[in-house]
Amino acid sequence: MIMNRETIKEIMSSEGILPQSRFGQNFLCDENIINSIVSLCEIKREDHVIEIGPGLGSITFPISELTDNFTCYEIDHGLAGYLKANVKNAGIVDADFLKVISDDADTVDVVVSNIPYYVMTDIMKKLFGEYSNARKMVFMVEEEAIARIDCSPKTKQYGPLSILGSLYGDYRYELTVPHTAFVPQPNTTSAVISFTRKDSADVLCPEFVKFLNSCFSQRRKMLRKNISSYASSDEISKAFESLGISENARAEELPPDMFAALFKSIPK
Repeated sequence: MIMNRETIKEIMSSEGILPQSRFGQNFLCDENIINSIVSLCEIKREDHVIEIGPGLGSITFPISELTDNFTCYEIDHGLAGYLKANVKNAGIVDADFLKVISDDADTVDVVVSNIPYYVMTDIMKKLFGEYSNARKMVFMVEEEAIARIDCSPKTKQYGPLSILGSLYGDYRYELTVPHTAFVPQPNTTSAVISFTRKDSADVLCPEFVKFLNSCFSQRRKMLRKNISSYASSDEISKAFESLGISENARAEELPPDMFAALFKSIPK
């Protein structure tokens, strides 16, 4: 199915579908951008692919033709029903992805999502923590959110999300998506970004995500105070000394690989 503007509007009209602002719904209708996103996923027939927030299926339909192991998570019951009836080669999970407990997350090869801004951080943290075996992740996000993803230590935006992304894989800003590429048109510009897995992703797990959240729980406090629940003061001091971390260091001062080393050094 070609998901252009006319098709999107026709589906919305015939199915009685109204975009839900509470879910940040804007349906992609630019065929060139759709094709670019699908191409960036580099999907092989045997790949296990997941999509979060498929909406009306702009990306879902073409991906369903490329793999026999495709699962989509849609929080909107009406959209999930439409997809179940019309996408023949995909499993449609009618649920909030953030509440899903998956027993096969480590088998996923490719992740793709058009992520609404209001849940971007939570969804990406879950993906980097639980689906870190995937070799490729492709996201569409609001362009202004890039500052929280691609940033360096000692900056205001630097935190768990940017650290997780850096450790997971090689980051690329792929393309800009104008507001005219959606129905309805949002007031913001979007961007497609990608991550290709690298070996440092081996440290990523739900426990590491919790550890990072603790590290940045109170940015003004010293790092050792924020992680005091993880180990004794002596154990933290020994870890800091072995890694060359200052006793007075704050979380925002450490590069991503140092958090990985610290997590491994502190007794569990």
